[in-house]
Amino acid sequence: MSFTFFKKIPIFGIQSSKPLTMKLRTKQTTQFLFLFVLLLISSCKKDPVVPPNPNPDGGSFAVDIGDSEIPYLVVDTKGDQILNEPKIPAELHLYIDKAEVLSTNIGIEYRGSTSYRISNKKSYGIETWDADGNDIDLSFFGFPEEEDWIINGHIVNLQDKYIFDRTLMYHYLGYQLFRDMGRYASRSKFVELEINGSYQGVYVFMEKLKRDNNRIDIKSLKPTDEDPDKITGGYILKIDKTAGGDLAIDQPLDYFDNNWQDDARYTPDISFRSRYDINGQPIDFEPYGPPYHSNQYLETYFLYEYPAADEITTAQKDYIQDYIDQFETALLTDDFNTDTRTYLNYIDLSSFVDFFIINELCRNVDGYRLSTYMYKDRGEKLKMGPIWDLNIGYDTGDRIPWDGWVINYNQYVSNDAWMLPFWWPRLMEDPQFRSALKDRWNELRAGTLSTSRILGIVDQTAGYLKDNGAISRNYTKWDIGTPVDYDGAIESLKNFLQVRTQWMDEQIGSF
Repeated sequence: MSFTFFKKIPIFGIQSSKPLTMKLRTKQTTQFLFLFVLLLISSCKKDPVVPPNPNPDGGSFAVDIGDSEIPYLVVDTKGDQILNEPKIPAELHLYIDKAEVLSTNIGIEYRGSTSYRISNKKSYGIETWDADGNDIDLSFFGFPEEEDWIINGHIVNLQDKYIFDRTLMYHYLGYQLFRDMGRYASRSKFVELEINGSYQGVYVFMEKLKRDNNRIDIKSLKPTDEDPDKITGGYILKIDKTAGGDLAIDQPLDYFDNNWQDDARYTPDISFRSRYDINGQPIDFEPYGPPYHSNQYLETYFLYEYPAADEITTAQKDYIQDYIDQFETALLTDDFNTDTRTYLNYIDLSSFVDFFIINELCRNVDGYRLSTYMYKDRGEKLKMGPIWDLNIGYDTGDRIPWDGWVINYNQYVSNDAWMLPFWWPRLMEDPQFRSALKDRWNELRAGTLSTSRILGIVDQTAGYLKDNGAISRNYTKWDIGTPVDYDGAIESLKNFLQVRTQWMDEQIGSF
């Protein structure tokens, strides 16, 4: 059962019911009695905004959260095991200041491919459901109403004793910075999670990336939209590994612990391949080879994200494949010694510049080659973004030095199954791209991405998590055998951001 009153209550705007105090002035007795009677009458009427119900357990959760302001999620699957797919029914209860502000039926499943296998701290995808299991739109934390959400964990492996993101803020920070740049990124909120009576730690509750007027805002593309005016959009594509959701895998849960080959199982039903390899040369071997074949590192595949692979028509596939091919061909054949740029007929340059900046600032090791979204609206050019999946990057990611461009990934790594497409090194060769990048970087560094502002967000976020006791609770749950120096992790992140932005200042300033 869902409570519609939650849609009217912002996250920190929820107030406990307070007794009304009337400051009496010198009035006639009749006026006082009149007001008193009105008060009694109004108190008997149903308030259209129902106040939060106290936690029936009196604030007794799987852990003592004290007076924490961090929202607390309780998921109850009624004893059923959560699967990788499909979603199973469950109940979700949201508490703020130990007061229940939302209760709803949900469908829940594990999410992630590599992260699912290597991390003890799992991430989850949820849909908000009604009592009959139908999708319903709800608002969380004042975010626009939707049905699809993600409860994102931070990779922890107890056996190998590693935690990639000790700060717990890599996703949150990058998404906020991208939004501050004027781009859409998943709205996010820190929560603490309990599942079936077991405390799971600090998570980031976030919007799932999808076509929506308040998310990736592009036109709806129906199967009947195949005439020249409508077939141009909207589309969402993704450069990524294939996963259970893409392949519609129906297997027991333990299958997903080691289904590595499914990460690279591309088919024409779910994807198409670039005509060019990672060096910009025409590919002379057939697409859709077996997972991890010897030449896979040369390929770039585009997954159909919207319309979904089982809904997009052949004509729509042909259109978007041809559009990407025309862009790639123009990018490769344009003469950068002239002023003519035909590739700009196909892409929104400013979105490519901003996507470059956020990936490089965060030193997103997976950037450009995995979890990489792009979209094309009807009658418009291809845009990059939103930014996604920043759990390996910043100061703790490897493979790329602090003073190296992520777009030069292929110079640091050989024959990874997922190498970086030729787009970005080629764009960096273009004086017009470098000029646009320099102008935008200088603009952002004067305000939105100034060092003081970035470090201020880090300090504010760390303070919020620490002051509410969440860091202590999270690392009590996820004890890797040695104490996690959270303050040291924050200082390391801040040091990285200062070094990285200074290096980018020097590099981009020389363009």
